[in-house]
Amino acid sequence: MTDGTPSVPAFPPHTPPPPPAGKNRNVAIIGSAAGVIAAIIGTGIYVVQATNDDDKSTTTSSSSTPDDVVTPAADEAAPEPSYAELAPTDFTMTLRTTERHCFGSAGCNVTVEPRLTYLGLTDDIDPDAVYEITYQIKGDESGPVIETAELSDRTSLNFTPSLIQTVSAGTKVSAEITDVTVQGM
Repeated sequence: MTDGTPSVPAFPPHTPPPPPAGKNRNVAIIGSAAGVIAAIIGTGIYVVQATNDDDKSTTTSSSSTPDDVVTPAADEAAPEPSYAELAPTDFTMTLRTTERHCFGSAGCNVTVEPRLTYLGLTDDIDPDAVYEITYQIKGDESGPVIETAELSDRTSLNFTPSLIQTVSAGTKVSAEITDVTVQGM
């Protein structure tokens, strides 16, 4: 049988067995998951870079010389807020009596504390400044008493209670603001 045609072997050629189906499936799932994660990370990086590029305010001209580069001014921040210059007429003050000890015809010892009211908008007061508010207490038997309170953080009033002596229990005690200054100026 040698007519020039190759002979067919008596058994079929050897082919490797197909890999188990579960192993291919796991490889496909892991590969797909890795691709999805890579796509998410890549998208996140792109979005962050695009956002950062939008925040940049540097502009360059089309020329390649460094002298033509235009940069923004160093301090293009918002202008400093301006605050009102406060005066005694911007406030009202009343006195709160915290103690009173009367001694018949000898008069009374009275302890009072100032209660301050600002008549304007609170935003007009510098929150970083400390204001010294000088006031005069009237009603003491020996004459007016001058005290000072400190206003800070727009709403915090620091003071020392005042002990005055009145001639009688019916004596009216009042306060008048005489000066407002910014501490350190």
